[in-house]
Amino acid sequence: MRVLLVDDERGFVSALRRGLVAEGFAVDVAYDGETGLQVALDSEHDVIVLDIMLPRRNGYDVVTALREAQVWTPVLMLSAKDGEYDVADGLDVGADDYLTKPFAFVVLLARIRALLRRPAQSRPPTLAVGNLVLDPAARAVTHAGAPVELTTRELALLEYLMRHADRPVGKVELRDHVWDGAGEDVNVVEQYVGYLRRKLGREAIATVRGAGYRVLGE
Repeated sequence: MRVLLVDDERGFVSALRRGLVAEGFAVDVAYDGETGLQVALDSEHDVIVLDIMLPRRNGYDVVTALREAQVWTPVLMLSAKDGEYDVADGLDVGADDYLTKPFAFVVLLARIRALLRRPAQSRPPTLAVGNLVLDPAARAVTHAGAPVELTTRELALLEYLMRHADRPVGKVELRDHVWDGAGEDVNVVEQYVGYLRRKLGREAIATVRGAGYRVLGE
């Protein structure tokens, strides 16, 4: 899962990012509303965590612009403002949830997972390719009906491949979306594909010469 975190409190962002990465999320960060909007429009994310009081463009404007652009990525708004009208305004402009600062990280994590469980046109509740089924919200995988235990990173890699099962996915794309940041050696992708093949069978993930990997689920 890839999260976009938009907040101008850098210490808060750093701590939140570390927590999300430890839970297996890849995290993109923006420190103002205008940059956050552009990142959200240019890249695919599973959830956007968005502060309201931001430089250059506030959170309300960002959500409004996203919905006008037909971007329906779930948005969790954050704010120190806890008035009833503040919450109502956030939901009315198109946000999916609202969380008041300060909050416990475990609550934020639960809210994010709740958003991921909500059905959407572009996000079925479960992913299925061949005899391979993945439930992102429950973080559960079955292969030919049998449960398969995967690590957090293995699960994230498999999920990305399954979400793009209609095409081969290159190593660089996989690294950038599954691992946080582009500093990781791209060969880590090959290593983790090997882990998945040992657990799912070599035929489950095909190597497409010159193009990357494609999940078959056989």
